[in-house]
Amino acid sequence: MTQTDQTIWLTQDAYDKLQAELEDLKGPQRQEIVARISAARDEGDLKENGGYHAAKDEQGRIEGRIRQLEDMLRKAEVGETPADDGVVEPGMVVTYKFEGDDDDDAETFLLGAREIEPEGLTVYSPQSPLGAAIISHKVGETVSYEAPNGKVLQVVILDAKPFAG
Repeated sequence: MTQTDQTIWLTQDAYDKLQAELEDLKGPQRQEIVARISAARDEGDLKENGGYHAAKDEQGRIEGRIRQLEDMLRKAEVGETPADDGVVEPGMVVTYKFEGDDDDDAETFLLGAREIEPEGLTVYSPQSPLGAAIISHKVGETVSYEAPNGKVLQVVILDAKPFAG
């Protein structure tokens, strides 16, 4: 399975928000940008028409976001809460510390799509270096992974519970 084929774990609320954003982009936003491009085109010479070029840039951004949302929603696994078995998988709130640190230095995050954004909780994707390294590991295990800077880090998984938000 390639990274682009992986499912993306989303809460129902996050899925609904992304679906609403997609509908807005494909409907009202797309219509508004087409109208702006048409109005700017009617002004004449397109070479020096800042409004036209700005609208075309905005159209490209909107179309890119539409493709991103469609892909994400197609891969979404919605509301399936993982088993509370201490095994790390998408949809879990994970607490870890770097090996050698005190338990007071532990950090907690949700392993899932960044679009979930629960209040007060950091989100790491399962494709992130840390997320990919700890998937399928159990509470109490020490796991090594390579950070983006090339340094190999070791973390101890202290807790893994299903996300309830």
